[in-house]
Amino acid sequence: SAGSCHSVSSSGMAGADGDDSLYPIAVLIDELRNEDVQPPLESLATVEETVVRDKAVESLRKISHEHSPVDLEVHFEPLVKRLASGDWFTSRTSACGLFSVCYPRVSSTVKAEIRQHFRNLCSDDTPMVRRAAASKLGEFAKVLELEYVKSDIISLFTALASDEQDSVRLLAVEACVSIATLLPQEDLETLVMPTLRQAAEDKSWRVRYMVADKFSELQKAVGPEITKNDLVPAFQNLLKDCEAEVRAAAANKVKEFCENLPEDSRETIIMTHILPCVKELVSDTNQHVKSALASVIMGLSTILGKDNTIEHLLPLFLAQLKDECPEVRLNIISNLDCVNEVIGIRQLSQSLLPAIVELAEDAKWRVRLAIIEYMPLLAGQLGVEFFDEKLNSLCMAWLVDHVYAIREAATCNLTKLVEKFGAEWAQNTIVPKVLGMANDPNYLHRMTTLFCINALSEACGQEITTKHMLPVVLKMSNDQVANVRFNVAKSLQKIGPVLDSNCLQTEVKPVLEKLAADQDIDVKYFAQEAISGKIRVMGANISLAHTYNFPPILHYLYIVVAHISSLANPLMGSTFRCRHTI
Repeated sequence: SAGSCHSVSSSGMAGADGDDSLYPIAVLIDELRNEDVQPPLESLATVEETVVRDKAVESLRKISHEHSPVDLEVHFEPLVKRLASGDWFTSRTSACGLFSVCYPRVSSTVKAEIRQHFRNLCSDDTPMVRRAAASKLGEFAKVLELEYVKSDIISLFTALASDEQDSVRLLAVEACVSIATLLPQEDLETLVMPTLRQAAEDKSWRVRYMVADKFSELQKAVGPEITKNDLVPAFQNLLKDCEAEVRAAAANKVKEFCENLPEDSRETIIMTHILPCVKELVSDTNQHVKSALASVIMGLSTILGKDNTIEHLLPLFLAQLKDECPEVRLNIISNLDCVNEVIGIRQLSQSLLPAIVELAEDAKWRVRLAIIEYMPLLAGQLGVEFFDEKLNSLCMAWLVDHVYAIREAATCNLTKLVEKFGAEWAQNTIVPKVLGMANDPNYLHRMTTLFCINALSEACGQEITTKHMLPVVLKMSNDQVANVRFNVAKSLQKIGPVLDSNCLQTEVKPVLEKLAADQDIDVKYFAQEAISGKIRVMGANISLAHTYNFPPILHYLYIVVAHISSLANPLMGSTFRCRHTI
């Protein structure tokens, strides 16, 4: 009987989230039969609030599986009928989600009634109901017998795809994927394709967008022959669509569409029909279109092979590498490994690398900054040997850039590279070069050495920091420039956690005590802060000069103000010193 079928277990409901407040409800539900639970859910399925209706339908769908076939007809199917013929559109929209769960397990007579109710809802006067029916059309088609798919579903699909509301038509496109997979190949051309062709040329861009978005799924559903004859021209039109959203959706599918083309004619179709459209999209006026294309275009190289990639695709990659949109450049750099696999590192270095180097040395500092941010990703794709040979010098050059924002980003970049390539690589490759800058005549470059040590100490570990970095920092405590000396104090505070206690006591503490007695008030201040260890001020390089003591909170406020000032003007950066007199 239905009384033996419980819809939910109390232990599952109360224990899932560990919420004790749900326990009484869980116990109550556990004692109820499915037909007892259904009336309140039926009522909730008619309310105006969409979220509540959807949850009620979700629960009813779960309950339907607990019913036996007999109880399904006695208790559940009448509920579906009541909702389907309700006066309020809310109940009718809810009914659309229940047909597919009860149809497979009821008698032929009841099945006929269910199909009739679904037909009625597909032609309902209210657009919201037709939308709900269209959204469930594919799901309902999957549980129908093939004869009724051909006789009922196809006619409903055609009607919904021609609906006056574009919100209904676009949902019919989504259903097309499910319907096409159910039909024999010989029926697709006559039953589905006329409607699909119509949707691909729909007057509403939202419908065309849905076609583009579902194109790969449609391609798999209709098979290779229809793809060659019908979908290739349709895809070309979508790539050339007047609406940017449609072009972007189609561009996103370029690689997948090309991969799924019949192998015997794939290259010909791509070179003749798809590539000309792709070339136009590379210079599209909309950045979302260009970005969408850049995220997939590199994948074409594995499909077209080495010769076609070098001749036809590399010029497009180069153009995209120089695009003004950062996302386009990032998407190209992110997928360089695809091209590397096809044409090899030598060809890649001869073609794309010069463009990357050119961008890395661009006169506009924001362009240089963008390339720095991509460098760890690029290094990971090209490998450590190639990086050391071709790109390492660039990374070091950025450390002495005249713009502070570049120097700062270059420091962060080194940390990411060490995390990628390891501490041993850092010790042999970049640490000697960084430490060599400690003797640079330009005090800004000497300070960059300290910033790099701050960033690299943790990634490189205690041994490298103690053996190689610390001696340089300690030596710089004698620098003639006060800015360098107080940054030494800050660096010692920063790398302190990496060092062992003996080193801190014997080497670091004496230097900090010496700096705490420095003639420059700023050096003295930061040395005292490092000794006390009460705060960590690592943001901006500032100097606080004062004529008498005042509350520590003012120190912090000046530090914050100075840091904000340096952020507001990245060209000033760490050279900013805020002096005040109270």
